[in-house]
Amino acid sequence: MTRIHHPLELLAPAKNADFGIEAIKHGADAVYIGGPSFGARYGAGNSVADIARLAAFAHRYHAKVFVALNTILRDDELEDSRQLAWQLYDAGADALIIQDMGLLEIDMPPIQLHASTQTDNRNPDKVRFLEDAGFSQVVLARELSLNEIIKISSQTTVALEYFVHGALCVAYSGQCFISHAHTGRSANRGECSQACRLPYTLIDDKGKTITENQHLLSMKDNNQSENILALAKAGVSSFKIEGRLKDLSYVKNITAHYRTLLDEVIANHPEFSRASSGHSSYTFEPQPDKTYNRGYTDYFANDRQDDIGAFDSPSFVGEPIGEVAEIGDGYFTVNSAIDFNNGDGVCFYDGHGEVVGMRINRAEGKTLFPVEIPSELTEGATLFRNRDQEFERSLEKESAERRISIQPVFSETTDGFALTLTDEDRISVTVDLPHSKETAKNAERALSGLSEQLGKFGNTMFAAQPVELKLSQAFFLPTSAINALRREATEKLEAARIAAHTRPPRATPASQPVPYPQEELTYLGNVFNAKARQFYEKHGVKLIAEAYEANQEKGMVSLMITRHCLRYSFNLCPKEVKHLKSDPMTLVNGNEKLILKFDCKACEMHVIGKMKKGVKLNLGSIRPV
Repeated sequence: MTRIHHPLELLAPAKNADFGIEAIKHGADAVYIGGPSFGARYGAGNSVADIARLAAFAHRYHAKVFVALNTILRDDELEDSRQLAWQLYDAGADALIIQDMGLLEIDMPPIQLHASTQTDNRNPDKVRFLEDAGFSQVVLARELSLNEIIKISSQTTVALEYFVHGALCVAYSGQCFISHAHTGRSANRGECSQACRLPYTLIDDKGKTITENQHLLSMKDNNQSENILALAKAGVSSFKIEGRLKDLSYVKNITAHYRTLLDEVIANHPEFSRASSGHSSYTFEPQPDKTYNRGYTDYFANDRQDDIGAFDSPSFVGEPIGEVAEIGDGYFTVNSAIDFNNGDGVCFYDGHGEVVGMRINRAEGKTLFPVEIPSELTEGATLFRNRDQEFERSLEKESAERRISIQPVFSETTDGFALTLTDEDRISVTVDLPHSKETAKNAERALSGLSEQLGKFGNTMFAAQPVELKLSQAFFLPTSAINALRREATEKLEAARIAAHTRPPRATPASQPVPYPQEELTYLGNVFNAKARQFYEKHGVKLIAEAYEANQEKGMVSLMITRHCLRYSFNLCPKEVKHLKSDPMTLVNGNEKLILKFDCKACEMHVIGKMKKGVKLNLGSIRPV
């Protein structure tokens, strides 16, 4: 199958419209945002009016806005979701990210559909099916390796989206039910309680403790900085940054970082192109290590490897900065090569493996005066900085501007003059200036002044190339007339750019789509309404169980399915150590016990448990903002 060369798209998160606007300023080709309801991040909802405001800004740069409508839906929610989809379309949204296949069986607007990572997209058969079903973009599982992506891209033409940065769910997305089992807060409904970030003790089948009080299901954060070119060559066209709940400094810093990397790839490899217009410049140097992270990993991109877990702490520890040299009365000194700032945050591990933090009131060279010195701090302790106050302050201000390159041409007409502006997308406008032609007394000065005034685009979205003057001679023109002409042309070009933005059309489903890859769907299929059931039946599925959220699974089942394997992490993998067997293990957190079973053929770990008594579905994820 011949793969379409999709433009390379940097896709950034937006907690709200203002964050989305900043992401675009800092170089995003597209942003994804939650609407008023049905988005799989409770607490990250936005009004339709705010999404319209974001879309209007984005479209000036031919950037796009994707709205997450990616929870599974009850039957009584389908009509509300349909109405919302139309409202979002009318507001200017370019695509909807969805999980629930029931939406394909109702009257949806003619808007692109993207398959959420919650639809568990791990193999060519699944992605090919989604392409045939009418999806324009598919968000791949975070766990996929470069070789697995190549296999998918070689058998499909749909745009492939891949997470390149941010928090990692330990379970395959859409295949984690532990939150609902324990609290009634469904991850598939946007209310994950994050059981993966809790501390656990690991016990083998003979009762031996392997390790205790570690965050064994907590992953480091994703960072694919070293793999951007390889991912593009593998077939990824949308490079997604996780973080619809992250703060603004994260959005600015990480978006700018990946914009820089993608620009380098595009500049050096002419087969790739950019998905939107303009060039971003920054008042700071992007530094991913300065932003909240649990340590970095490229996960399974280069196949299974050690040290992907953030077992010691699920918190941001920061960059190592040195050791405590001396502790005095209200201060301590540090052996360090870095400079400190008033307001920095530093931390260290205490004797129990817990992170203890301090805020620095005053820094005098390598002598630090914290608000309070914790009793656990000892000389020789390794320190980390998890807040660089100077860097954070640089991001609190206006930190980027994005400009569209234009070529101004000023020429003579029969009854005066005209200014033509042509931008980098070849969108062009012309504004006439009827005016008498008075020969300038000082030709050089007149032409110089004309070029200077016509090239002033100040706080607009445009950056001018040298002005081209097409004149038979130098004329005198009032500065006020030239400025008014330039402003009118600028406004006209901006309006023309917005008018020229065409939203991508909805993909037409294949007339004879490939059948769904499975004939039977267990609770893992997340079928929660009759329309979703209808969709799967139409595509060849013969046996369909209810979603886990329907509370029909009373016994012990897989609450998580994960490629992360604790046997491998602790050198107990039967594939690595021949005499070992893949016997079950147990995770313990307080009174909670979870059984670990290992599918060595698939190289997967299953976290087994059952639903607690009295658990009911929490409806919080559908609350409007």
